[in-house]
Amino acid sequence: MDCSQPGNDRSAAVQKRMARVKHKIIVLSGKGGVGKSTVAVNLATSLALEGKQVGLLDVDLHGPTVPLLLGLSETPTVAEDDVLIPVEVGGNLKVMSIGFLLGETDGAVVWRGPMKAVAIEQFLGEVEWGELDYLIIDSPPGTGDEPLAVCQAIGEMAGAVIVTTPQETALGNVRRSIKFCELLNLRVLGVIENMAGFVCPHCGEVTNIFSVGGGEAMATKYGVPFLASVPLDPAIVEAGDSGKPYVYHYSNSVAAQEFAKALPPILALDDMKLDSIVRFAIPVTEGVLCSHFGHCHEFALIDVDTAANVIVSRETIPAPEHEPGLLPSWLADRGAGFIIAGGMGSQAQHLFAQQGVKVVTGAAAEDPEVIVNRYLEGALVTGENVCDH
Repeated sequence: MDCSQPGNDRSAAVQKRMARVKHKIIVLSGKGGVGKSTVAVNLATSLALEGKQVGLLDVDLHGPTVPLLLGLSETPTVAEDDVLIPVEVGGNLKVMSIGFLLGETDGAVVWRGPMKAVAIEQFLGEVEWGELDYLIIDSPPGTGDEPLAVCQAIGEMAGAVIVTTPQETALGNVRRSIKFCELLNLRVLGVIENMAGFVCPHCGEVTNIFSVGGGEAMATKYGVPFLASVPLDPAIVEAGDSGKPYVYHYSNSVAAQEFAKALPPILALDDMKLDSIVRFAIPVTEGVLCSHFGHCHEFALIDVDTAANVIVSRETIPAPEHEPGLLPSWLADRGAGFIIAGGMGSQAQHLFAQQGVKVVTGAAAEDPEVIVNRYLEGALVTGENVCDH
């Protein structure tokens, strides 16, 4: 690959190519060995099977596995204007990986950060992706050069899918991926827990060989969607080694059905504008709004598409242990842009204002979605702020 092109020209090329891609999604994990590339390949394949035009970009420059997982050995061709033509699979899936360009299966890439950034800009801007509904970007483990270079080169993205396994050794590192997204203002589309139990090849029973539910608990704690819990099926390993997309060849399996659960929130991106999404936070106790903001047990986080004026998702997360002044920054970190409360002290309202979060007080103790819908309809009746102190 030619690295001589000036940086501003590469950046312009990236923006030109990416303007033709509706939704750019990066797949992240905090550590290796969690099956991130397997998830990326099967997610891209699932979207293609839905009839979407999909690109799959492998930016794991030191350990590219996407060609192996898809059974691809072709070399991308070069068009007349010196752009690369990605390898096509099934007519509506386009694939690019440095693995296609190494010339040998065990070739090594020994590059420092700046060279990686240049290569990633070229994969984004000098590959003829064409018109795509989705570009799925498989990044290497961690929060280092490659995912940072992708996010900086593209700018606005649809979000990230984070892959983990259930045990704490993986979850601790994945929490760093969530923090990475927060620092880059990158929306977390959801968490996929991989290797969640072992599917017996003889009887089909699922046995939990790791701890159970860690990915879902982590997603709940951090207020991000939980997409799927995919068990470890020996057929997944066989499919990967033989280059056959698992969700296509084993579509009736338990694991494939779990993969399918991750699709609706991603397909729903077509029905919303990301910059029109506002997150409402409602303090909740026993299922209804808690009158005293700082004493609630949970928060309902409700995402609203303000362009269509409809609720698009809801998550409920436990409230943190009460500390004075904590909740405004804690909720702002979880994307809240609007608070509806019964009563709230003036100091808390001031802290929310500093975070750019709007507050409405005096709401009645009702179901959070009812409250938000009434607000959207302009029919929310508010009374006295019951704890203004």
